[in-house]
Amino acid sequence: MRLTIFGANGPTGRLLTGQALAAGHDVVAVTRHPDEFPLTGERLTVFAGDVHRAESVETAIAGADAVLSTLGVPYRKEPIDTYSVGVGHMVAAMRKHEVRRIAVVSSNAVEPKPFSGAGFVFNRVLVPYITRVMGKTLYDDMRRMEALLSGTDLDWTIVRPGGLYELPEVTDYVLAAGWVDHRYTARVDLAAGLLRLLDDDRFVRTTAAVATTTGNPTMLQLMRSEALGGS
Repeated sequence: MRLTIFGANGPTGRLLTGQALAAGHDVVAVTRHPDEFPLTGERLTVFAGDVHRAESVETAIAGADAVLSTLGVPYRKEPIDTYSVGVGHMVAAMRKHEVRRIAVVSSNAVEPKPFSGAGFVFNRVLVPYITRVMGKTLYDDMRRMEALLSGTDLDWTIVRPGGLYELPEVTDYVLAAGWVDHRYTARVDLAAGLLRLLDDDRFVRTTAAVATTTGNPTMLQLMRSEALGGS
């Protein structure tokens, strides 16, 4: 399968690209900084692209069998449009080139719910602060992205991980439709889940949760991870 990956040079994007190549896929890794991309391979094409430029996105998607987006930007107070504008350009390009399958990374913070066992501070103090203050403009744009994509007739999946962090290897993670009662997601598991979605029609035109159940960070570690932003 030929995959076009946007946000390929981010923490999750690099893991996804590596896993896709290891699985035998051809990959077009889209990044604004191709000279900084650390991976190589016969099946890899590193494409200098920008999701804010429609023509760039169209070129990157031409010939693809599926599109995967791991776009990520840091928190900031100013308005953010990377997710909605980028996915809007992807949708237009996919329609032009007759590409059907797309999966995009969003966040469970776009529709926060209390987690059992997380406690008052996490559920009632930390999560509201992250979603309504520190990450407000980011999650507002993710909601716009989700609304845009879910309104199309493409074979889309919106993937909502929890708080992202690092683990060295893929775990026995949870992949389920809708929401799951787990707070965290290792990026390596998120990457594996995105690839797994391509072969599972149960998640077409729905929201999917990817969650890691072992090796989770502490609350302080999560806050540091969230503050850095990006997928």
